[in-house]
Amino acid sequence: MCGITGFVNYKKRFSESDRETLFQMAETLNRRGPDEKGEYVSDSIGMAHRRLTVIDPENGSQPMTKLIGGNTYTICYNGELYNTDELKDTLKLLGYEFCGHSDTEVLLTSYIAWGTDCVQKLNGIFSFAIFDKLTEQVFFARDGGGVKPFFYSLKNDTFIFGSEIKALLAHPSVQPAVDKFGISEIFLIGPGKTPGTTAFRDIKELKPGHCGLFSNEHGLKIRRFWSLAAREHTDSLSDTIYTVRSLLLDAINRQLVSDVPLCTFLSGGLDSSIISYAAAEEFRKSGRGRLTTYSVNYTDNDKYFQKSFYQPTDDKYYIDLMSGFINSNHKEVVLDNDMVGDALIESVRARDLPGMADIESSLLLLCREVKKTHTVVLSGECADEIFGGYPWFTNKEMLSRADFPWSGNTKIKAGLIRGDYLKLDPEDYVYQRYISTVNAAPKTGFETPEDSRIKEITMLNISWFMQTLLSRKDHSSMYSGLEVRVPFCDLRLMEYVYNIPWSIKSYAGREKGLLRKTFEGILPDEIISRKKSPYPKSHNPIYTKNVENKISAILSDKNSPVLEIVRYDKLSELLETKAGMFSKPWYGQLMNYPQILAYIYMIDVWLKEYAVDIV
Repeated sequence: MCGITGFVNYKKRFSESDRETLFQMAETLNRRGPDEKGEYVSDSIGMAHRRLTVIDPENGSQPMTKLIGGNTYTICYNGELYNTDELKDTLKLLGYEFCGHSDTEVLLTSYIAWGTDCVQKLNGIFSFAIFDKLTEQVFFARDGGGVKPFFYSLKNDTFIFGSEIKALLAHPSVQPAVDKFGISEIFLIGPGKTPGTTAFRDIKELKPGHCGLFSNEHGLKIRRFWSLAAREHTDSLSDTIYTVRSLLLDAINRQLVSDVPLCTFLSGGLDSSIISYAAAEEFRKSGRGRLTTYSVNYTDNDKYFQKSFYQPTDDKYYIDLMSGFINSNHKEVVLDNDMVGDALIESVRARDLPGMADIESSLLLLCREVKKTHTVVLSGECADEIFGGYPWFTNKEMLSRADFPWSGNTKIKAGLIRGDYLKLDPEDYVYQRYISTVNAAPKTGFETPEDSRIKEITMLNISWFMQTLLSRKDHSSMYSGLEVRVPFCDLRLMEYVYNIPWSIKSYAGREKGLLRKTFEGILPDEIISRKKSPYPKSHNPIYTKNVENKISAILSDKNSPVLEIVRYDKLSELLETKAGMFSKPWYGQLMNYPQILAYIYMIDVWLKEYAVDIV
């Protein structure tokens, strides 16, 4: 994985000051790509790359340029292709030659051979930009799952892009301005965000499965190249199990390719256990030695753990069970609770936006430790979204509610905002985004009412909740130069499972029942039967006290930027009542009182560090 950035303006030549701007933009991405730096400048365009070396260290440098048929093509690319060998074999039959074995060269050659249709042939996670010098156009794209980010802005005839928001903000044309929509995003949608947007007025995010052209002749044009498709599912239960297992194991095995040390995350849950099992088996077969697995915990968490509807069991017993079963070299990273609270600042810097509180800062610290010994890690994100693992797939009240099931309390959230900043109807703002996604859910027209609703909930999860988790994972890991791969986000698997009827998907009346059945007899019974438990959070009162102190400091400083937006009396009430006005988590399953305080604190940090201008 890497960091990419650049800008193009066909109406002016690239100047020395533009070169300096390009360099400064690229320098913001050094954490994403600590191994190598590269820039490309032509008449009207500059592109820069910061490399994290994973495949073909000698021949994978970027920006990469190829001269074919008198034309020059140059690529900046962030990601991994998992069908590199197949594409390369096909391209060789078409007469193309290669200098190395990097997926970068295969991707660039795919564009040369097939033009913008090349994206239809890619299996992987990616965001990239290719400059076609002869036609004077930049082609850019983002993978269908939305694993790799691509931000852009069009200002004063200049198309500006980058892997992170901070790269765009380093360009003088892009200002950190936030309007009424941005305020609504932060407080009503956040830490999620409306697809295609950021909280910053002038910065957009390319939606998953979309690509675009910026040309001298036609300006900026964006189109969708991939989306879920509804199909009738006619496979029997046994055939469905076989196909799911085949697709998932193939996705995992494809993602084990690496020229640098690779490991897996292991929480003792079903998803990470499947990935770790498959990886350990492949390591044994290919003579790669013992697999290393990682988990996260907090100081004295066993002492303070509180069982809840969302988090019914602690991870440690199941981690030990699974690690022993696959004979992995397991490493538990135990985090200091004050350190988790203090790392909230770094999480804002990593994401360029307020994030998922300690659920985000702890991941950042975990990834920092993993990076000391490994460069690539496989993780279990996206399984719950496609197999129906969350409570809102089975809880009748959550399933039927005309709202994002992982988020509620819209009126209470809106009540935190000072009236002069609450310029949009909060409930309508949220509802319009909910209903537009529900209406876009692909259907055959022959679904039962139950299957119709499950497809709507799945579409909501893939388009919104999953994107929040993927953004958290990308920015928290790449902040330490660690590449995370997510096999459950394989598009072939996602589309197949999307169309499986709920009666099969919820086999034996269990959440993720089909996935459990698929690996029954392969994984230990206790892993198969374990009720879903989300990413672990700290239950230690030391962490709670840490964030309470941070909010108290804000309340005692009248110049705290968040107090310009948030009502002082409501923030005081939040602290005094321990968020008693919130009947549900702020977001997801874990953002309760300490996390709500942490999120408000992250907003304050963001406003301050990014010199956000409320317009």
